[in-house]
Amino acid sequence: HADNPFQAEQLVLCGLDLLTQDSNRLNQAVGGEWDLLIVDEAHHLEWHETAPSKAYLAIERLAQQTPGVLLLTATPEQLGKGGHFARLRLLDPDRFPSLQQFEKEQARYQPIADAAANLINNQTISPQDQSLLCEMLTPELATPLLQQLESPSPERGQAARTQLTNLLLDRHGTGRGMFRNTRDRVKGFTQRILHRYPLPLPDHYKDLDGPVTQQLHPERNLADNTQAEWWRTDPRIDWLISLLRQHRQEKMLLICAHTTTARELEQALRLREGLPAALFHEHMSIIERDRAAAWFADPDQGCQILICSEIGSEGRNFQFAHHLILFDLPENPDLLEQRIGRLDRIGQKAPVELHTPYFEGSAQEVLLRWYHEGLNAFGHTCQSGQTLLEQLRPALHQAFEDGNSDPESLELLLKTTREQHLKVTESLKQGRDHLLELNSCRDQEAAELVAQLSIADTTRLLDGYMDRLFNIYGVETEPHSHHSLVIRPGQHMLTDHFPHLPSDGLTVTFDRATALTHEERHYLTWEHPMVLDAMDLVVESGLGNATATGIRHPQIPAGSMALELIFVLECPAPKLLQAGRFLPPTVLRILIDQSLKERASMIDLSTLTDALTPLPKSVIQKIVTPLRPRIQAMITTGEQLADKQARPILRAAIESMHHFYSEEQSRLQALSKVNPHVQQRDIDQLVTIEGSLRQHLDSSRVRLDSIRLAIGI
Repeated sequence: HADNPFQAEQLVLCGLDLLTQDSNRLNQAVGGEWDLLIVDEAHHLEWHETAPSKAYLAIERLAQQTPGVLLLTATPEQLGKGGHFARLRLLDPDRFPSLQQFEKEQARYQPIADAAANLINNQTISPQDQSLLCEMLTPELATPLLQQLESPSPERGQAARTQLTNLLLDRHGTGRGMFRNTRDRVKGFTQRILHRYPLPLPDHYKDLDGPVTQQLHPERNLADNTQAEWWRTDPRIDWLISLLRQHRQEKMLLICAHTTTARELEQALRLREGLPAALFHEHMSIIERDRAAAWFADPDQGCQILICSEIGSEGRNFQFAHHLILFDLPENPDLLEQRIGRLDRIGQKAPVELHTPYFEGSAQEVLLRWYHEGLNAFGHTCQSGQTLLEQLRPALHQAFEDGNSDPESLELLLKTTREQHLKVTESLKQGRDHLLELNSCRDQEAAELVAQLSIADTTRLLDGYMDRLFNIYGVETEPHSHHSLVIRPGQHMLTDHFPHLPSDGLTVTFDRATALTHEERHYLTWEHPMVLDAMDLVVESGLGNATATGIRHPQIPAGSMALELIFVLECPAPKLLQAGRFLPPTVLRILIDQSLKERASMIDLSTLTDALTPLPKSVIQKIVTPLRPRIQAMITTGEQLADKQARPILRAAIESMHHFYSEEQSRLQALSKVNPHVQQRDIDQLVTIEGSLRQHLDSSRVRLDSIRLAIGI
C-alpha cells in the first residue's frame, strides 16, 4: 500500500480539491475499494448535461465503484431540478437515466403529492383526489380505504388515512433513495431576532480603491494599503466593547470574513479593554481550535466571546450560546445561513440574537437591506438566495456603488428581490414532495425512538460499567468535571492496548448535553466503538468464563453440586444480511444437578446469585479434580438440552424471515404492475437474500459461553 495512501487506511477524510486537481490521486481513490462514500455539502456538485463539473465527475467515478453512497445537503434543490436530478443519478443511475424523464415524473407526481398533503393534514379528499388515488393505487386497493374515511369511528378513519399514505409512499420511487427533513416538519426551532446598528462611515474608509465588493470589508483595504491599526479608529470596536459589557454574563460568537480581521479584533479587545477572547481560524491546528472552542464553551472559567474567521461558520456547533455577532456580511447567502446555523440548530433553547453593525450609506447597508428586506434571510432560512444572487448580482453591485445616492434604484432592487424570492419559494414549496417528507420522518415511529433514546440518556448504567472496566484493565481515570473523565493507559494494564485509547489519553463524557457543548470530548454510549470493543475484549479474554463457588440453597444440599451453563444461540451470517432482525444472539441458561437433571426452572438466577459464597482456590481444586468425569457428563447433558431449547427458537426465526420476505416479494410483484421502476431484478434480489439467510440460519448453533460450578455447603 506504499504507492496508494487510500489503501493504507480504513477511513479517509479529504477535500474534493485533492481529487479534482490531481488525476493520479483520483485514480488512487477509485482503487481504494470503499464500502461507503460520504459527500458533505453535496449541492456544490455542479452538473449540466453537456458539461458536468470536475467535482461531479470525480464523485461519479467513486460512486460507480462503491456499494454505498451517502450524499448530505441542506439545500437539495439549490441548483434547480437539474442539480437535484444529478445527485439522484449518483445514487441510482438506472432509476434516474435522464433529466427529461425525471422532469416528466415530477410533473406527474405533483397532483399525487397534493392529494397526499390532504391525507396527511386530515383534509377532505375531493372527488378529483379520489380519482387520482384510485389511478395511482388501483381501484381494488383505494376504494375500500376511501370508503373507510367516511367511517363514524375516528380510529378507523385515521387508520385508512395512514394506510393510504403508506401505499402512496410505497409507490414513490424517490423516497427509496433520499430522505429529507425540513425545518417546518421537524419543528422546535427558536425565533431569530435581528438587531441592526447603524454607524457613521469614517472619513478614511471613504473613496477606497479596489473592487466594489471590498467596501464590505473596508478595514482590509485600508490595512493592506497603509498598514494602519484600523481598529483604533473604527467605530465598530467601541460598539463591540459596549455590546460585550451590556451582555457581560452571556456567551457571544463573532464571525468575520478574514483571518487577519479576527486576529486584530482579538488584539483590540485585549489591548484596549483587557477583555480575553478566544480565536478560531484556519491557520490554527485542529488541537488549537479545539482548545479555543473548549475555552469558549466552559460555563465557569471560559471566555465570553469566540472570534472566528469564516471557518467558524462550517461544522462547529455553538448552540449553548444564542448571541451571534455578524461583524461583516458575506455576499454569499448560503454562507450567511451557515453562519447563523452555528447557533440556530437543534438543541438551541433561546431565541437567536443576531447583532449586525454596518456603516450608513455604504455597501454594507445595501447588502444588509437586500438580505433583510428582500430575502428575509435573517428571519428564516432562505433557499432561493443563491439563485437570486446569480440573477441579480450586477444590480446588487451597482447598488453597492450608488449607496444611498439612488434610493429609487435600491427600492426597485429590493422589490424585485422580494417578488422573485416569493416566486422561487412558492415553486419549491409546490415541488416539495409531501410523500418524501413523510417517509423521512414518520411521527409515530420517531416519537417511539425519541422515547427510547430519552430512557437511554437518563439511565446511568454505562458510567458504573465503564468505571469497573477501567479499574479491572488498569486504565487510569481522573475526574474532569460533571459526568466527564480523563482516561489514560496505566502502567500495569491487563492488555497491551485498551481499545481506542491513545497513548496520551483522552477526555470522555457520559452526558449528551456536555458532549454537544464540548465537541473535543468523546461521548461514550453503548454504541461507542470503545465501549463495544471493550466488551468484546471482556468476552474474548476468557476471564470469568469458568468458575466454581460454594452455595447455600435448599435445592442444592450440602455435599451435592450443580452446574450452571450459559449458551448463546447465534447466526454466523455476514452483517450485510442483518440476520439479527430474525435471530438476535439469544442466551440459553441450563442448570444441571449431579444426577443429570435440569433444574433451571426450579432455581431462579436471582436466588442462585444471592446464595453464592466464595471458596478458597485450594478447596475448589480438591473438590473439582476427582469430580472431573461427572462434570464432563453434566456438560454433555447441558449441551443436549441447549440444542433442544434452541430448535423452536430457530424454527420461529426461519418462519419469521420467510414470512417477511414472502410479503416483500408479493409487494414488489404487485408494485411492478403500477410502478415501472420496480424491476424483476429487485424481486430476484429478495429471493437471493432469503435463500442466503436460510442457509445461515440453518447453520446456527449454540455456543457454550460460560460455566459455573456451585458446590453445596
